[in-house]
Amino acid sequence: MVLRYDPELLELLRGARATAPPPPKDVYDLRKTNDAIIGMFASLFPAPTNVEEETFHFTAKDGTQLPIYRFTPPAVKEQTTPQRAVIFLHGGGMVSGSVALFKPNALYYAAEAGVTIFSVGYRLAPEFPFPTPVEDVYAALEWLQSHAQEHNVDPARIGICGVSAGGGIAAGVTLMARDRKLAPPLAKQVLIYPMLDDRTTFGPENPLWPFLTWTVLRNEIGWDCYLGSDRSNVSPYAAPARATDLSGLPRTFIDVGGLDLFRDEDVSYAARLAAANVEVEFHLYPGVPHGWDLSARYLSVTKAAEQNRVAALSDF
Repeated sequence: MVLRYDPELLELLRGARATAPPPPKDVYDLRKTNDAIIGMFASLFPAPTNVEEETFHFTAKDGTQLPIYRFTPPAVKEQTTPQRAVIFLHGGGMVSGSVALFKPNALYYAAEAGVTIFSVGYRLAPEFPFPTPVEDVYAALEWLQSHAQEHNVDPARIGICGVSAGGGIAAGVTLMARDRKLAPPLAKQVLIYPMLDDRTTFGPENPLWPFLTWTVLRNEIGWDCYLGSDRSNVSPYAAPARATDLSGLPRTFIDVGGLDLFRDEDVSYAARLAAANVEVEFHLYPGVPHGWDLSARYLSVTKAAEQNRVAALSDF
């Protein structure tokens, strides 16, 4: 059996008029195109309107004040006992994306999972390469723990969730939290088709090549801006797939599409977590490429994926 599109997605693609964007000339071209595409899809997202939104600020490791956005659903607002909370990290290949562009996703997960979402405005490469984004998010996590009481959050029930590059950063922060002995430890990590391995590459001969939405070139630009050209000593906090020890990590949820550039690195990471006796829930969705759910929300495979993600965010 050769690789193929999900039948419902194939019908959608046949009826679409849009064409794939040209290869990016540089990182700034990639950022502009990527943000425009994400923004277009975000505008079509039927996000809930009854989730309360507030903006706060935390101090990053270098002293910079950065924003963190709290999205609280009505069911949580009514509670008097400390509740679960999730640090949420947007995608964008380490070089693009924003809290605003992924706000519909954060609102949706807050409402559907009945959990307060704290979406972090972490800084992007190339202006702020590794370790800044990971340290930004770790500082946000520490801020939330130290301000848990005023936000009615149980510090022992804080999870982290990231999409694409945000998933890679979430995995890096989870490793960092374990190694720095964060107390209480993170309760769970939810990684949505995460960007985990800077070594992932292949050529047009690979069967995945014609299906890629996040391409090898775009991936290489993202990693080069994040890590630089010298890859002789890459930290596992930057590229979690390079971690040699995955023991002692919290419960983990990972999903990825069968036509995604990140498929094999995500499959491998899930298997290695399980081998390290970490509780893992893993989903591989056949026939869909990277970011398919952002553009095809009403497909059966998208509904199934969203249901599984909501369940994961509801259970810790």
